[in-house]
Amino acid sequence: MRLGHYTIVAKDTPETRRREESPIEGPDREPRWPAFIAILAAVGLYTGLPEALTMGPHWLFPVLVLALSIPGLVFYHTGKHRLNTVFGFSADGLLTFGLIMSVILLIKALPTGKQTPEQLLLSAASLWITNILVFALWYGRLDAGGPYQRDKVPGNSEGAFLFPQMTLSKEALRESGQQNWSPNFVDYLFLAFNTSTAFSPTDVLALARWAKILMMLQSLLSLLIIALLAARAVNIL
Repeated sequence: MRLGHYTIVAKDTPETRRREESPIEGPDREPRWPAFIAILAAVGLYTGLPEALTMGPHWLFPVLVLALSIPGLVFYHTGKHRLNTVFGFSADGLLTFGLIMSVILLIKALPTGKQTPEQLLLSAASLWITNILVFALWYGRLDAGGPYQRDKVPGNSEGAFLFPQMTLSKEALRESGQQNWSPNFVDYLFLAFNTSTAFSPTDVLALARWAKILMMLQSLLSLLIIALLAARAVNIL
């Protein structure tokens, strides 16, 4: 602020840095419940798979995922963000491992003919939806440092994905009421859905190499599920 010939500059104190770096509060804070609902949905889809497509006891995998997800949610609400991050990565990694193993088991089950066409179609649909949910969780977990870091800087554009809102000017964002826009889980779910459907980026571009690798892996799994498994089931009908 300028007073006469003098300029007053705010001091860079620990309190100022803490205020600038603390996560935002209120309605602009990124909600966490959609990601938790996605985890519950993925667990529910897994429990609906035939036992031949699951690992170990049918109840073991869901229990392990929930044992990691629920404490992670508690750590988030208690402000223990590092533990929340560790448990979140562990839960996402376990879901990814379960998805890949189920796809492998389903491919191995094709020549045996033990699965009925109806079971193959339902299993393929469950795995395809799980594929979307799992990678949406990864995109949201990794992009721009994760949701906790995105809460610190509303409208942060230094992420691995280029969303359409990031290409708009500040005036355009202000006029549309999105001046504090920041991607949340719904945006990453939309990205994952398009990747599994179109096998390519649509309105969101991948900028980081890790994002491109994840999108390629998701497209590959989706292609295996749709082209090999669902097509096989239709041919049997």
